[in-house]
Amino acid sequence: MTPAQLGEQPPTTLPDRLWTRNFTLFFGARTVSLLGDTMLPVVTALAVGAVYGVSGVGYVLAVWTAPFVIFVLLGGVFADRVGARTMMIGADLVRIVTQGVLAVAFLTGTPPFWLLLSTSFLAGVAAAMFQPGVNGMVPLVAADPQRANGTLKMADAATQVGGPVLAGLLMVAAGAGTVYAVDAGTFLLSGLCLALIRLPSPVRARQPSTVLADLRRGWSEFRSRTWMWSVILIWVVFGIAVFGPYVPLASRLIGDRLGDVAYAWVMAGLGAGTVLGGLIAIRLRPPRPLAAGGLALTGFVFIPLTVTLDLPLPLIMAGHLVGGMAWAFWSVMWSTSVQTQVAPDVLNRVTAYEVAGSVAGVAVGQALVGPTVELIAPRTLLTVSTAVSILVCAALLLTPAIRTLRRV
Repeated sequence: MTPAQLGEQPPTTLPDRLWTRNFTLFFGARTVSLLGDTMLPVVTALAVGAVYGVSGVGYVLAVWTAPFVIFVLLGGVFADRVGARTMMIGADLVRIVTQGVLAVAFLTGTPPFWLLLSTSFLAGVAAAMFQPGVNGMVPLVAADPQRANGTLKMADAATQVGGPVLAGLLMVAAGAGTVYAVDAGTFLLSGLCLALIRLPSPVRARQPSTVLADLRRGWSEFRSRTWMWSVILIWVVFGIAVFGPYVPLASRLIGDRLGDVAYAWVMAGLGAGTVLGGLIAIRLRPPRPLAAGGLALTGFVFIPLTVTLDLPLPLIMAGHLVGGMAWAFWSVMWSTSVQTQVAPDVLNRVTAYEVAGSVAGVAVGQALVGPTVELIAPRTLLTVSTAVSILVCAALLLTPAIRTLRRV
């Protein structure tokens, strides 16, 4: 969509400098929102796991992920129709309520499982409404989107370091209720920052269409790109066998052997690797980005491998550092390919489809981890995840449409 079709319109000319009032507010909103996002898996793994076990963690995470997958397509359409900022503020308001309710529930006792599931569901829907608007907001607040995106990526990486550590330390010092209260506060600050951004009045789309027509156009553009749907198919397997079960399995194996704080430090190592990987990705511009990203992704295998081998904490952190670097490099190569290969007027909807597809496998993996560990030992299951990580990298490199895609 053009800016006018987004429901919100950038000024005729934007200042050349990056740190304008609008971008500073948007940067603040994204940073605190990402901080809340990175705290959530840690507190869920530790707090829910302590009460309801690995199965409980898997179900709560799956109930968050499933509605995200289902509703993110509508989030992309609505962001085009009513404006990215409006959708994002509304999503923050919902998450203030859900996390606030959980804070009260944990501070006053043990929350019932139905409450954990229902608030997780609502938070997942809110995230689905929030995420598609992130890309749409960047050209509204920055004259140089590439520079702005690079800066925001570094904020993302920094929260990967700080969020897990903060959640783990608060969990030990003050309990789950305090962590959820701080999480709610991050979404409050995000909503306030977004509300203070000054944008021109919304304008009507010149070519009105139905929601169904918008969804069909996005699907047509998505399926016409073999390299894109091939990656997503591979990612479904990755999500089921690796991403989905990893958090509940790793939190249990690391927590039982080294303590809850150790798990938080391991997640911080992953975040630090993401920072380094992002810095490398900014400087390297391979002619075939997905081939380079697939090759780099082989380093991801150290994440499940180091946990499986029962290594000392420093070595587990080192493995997650390498894995985080690999993951960040692939992510930048993938995002750059999507943004440069897809026309701007359909980018939000195509992005919604690729996000929904890539996250779908994660939801299935999270839901299956509980029943699976009743049949297979957690360490054995994580060994399978290690093997699948290797196979995923091989599949990326052996698929011609992915391997030969050239930089635009």
